[in-house]
Amino acid sequence: MKQPFIGSVCGLALVAAGVMAPFGVSAQDEEETYIYATYFYCKTSMQEKADELVEKNTKPVFDAAVKDGTIKGWGWLAHHTGGKWRRIQYHMSDSVGGLLKAQETLAKRSEEAMGGADDGFGEICGAHEDYIWKLEGGNGITGDRGKAAMSVYHVCDIGTEDRADEIAEKVFAPVYDKAVADGKITSWGWSSHMVGGEYRRLGTMTATDWDALLKARGEILEAIYADGENKEAQEFSAICDSHSDYLWEVLQEGRG
Repeated sequence: MKQPFIGSVCGLALVAAGVMAPFGVSAQDEEETYIYATYFYCKTSMQEKADELVEKNTKPVFDAAVKDGTIKGWGWLAHHTGGKWRRIQYHMSDSVGGLLKAQETLAKRSEEAMGGADDGFGEICGAHEDYIWKLEGGNGITGDRGKAAMSVYHVCDIGTEDRADEIAEKVFAPVYDKAVADGKITSWGWSSHMVGGEYRRLGTMTATDWDALLKARGEILEAIYADGENKEAQEFSAICDSHSDYLWEVLQEGRG
């Protein structure tokens, strides 16, 4: 069975700025949100040390940046199940320019806070991939998300991926919104690719724990595909016909 955007596990259509507000987002959050996500390859025997360094050195700088409005939010996620990426660090802004400017500011502040010293993070997580995503829908912009996270990174046909977004809005979003309203999941999101590698779309959702997350996932898939005749859902799977799945543990997150 093909799966919708939160298929196995786990962020975007290239929409011109200001054309439409993200679907499934409350009125207060209708301003655009962009996400700069760095996916790290780390030494598995030392990755918990990287988490300690982030809590000690990164968290104070990034939390302060949220408080003063430099960024809208940030996070640090740890690999649970999935591919080769071991950690994610991300920050959010209301524009791509804001993301890049914030990146420079955060790097400078971090260097100043550490007095120019090298804490050894690069030795542990020595390679990475960067993506810039545009949040198109969901409810995870503000407030805390659940600690158990699921992501699915889609490879889609560039020529028809806008249609995939239409289907996500029409068919999938109501199911995920209901799951949030019913308390089965804490948040969900749908994002489109701006800059980065092969993945064109990202679906995310979080819950309070793994049991709740995986149970909700099964119920969501059942709701969408129960009769096996949802032609639009099948059309989505034809447009975005392969994906990579991850489960993440949310270790650090801050929101404005």
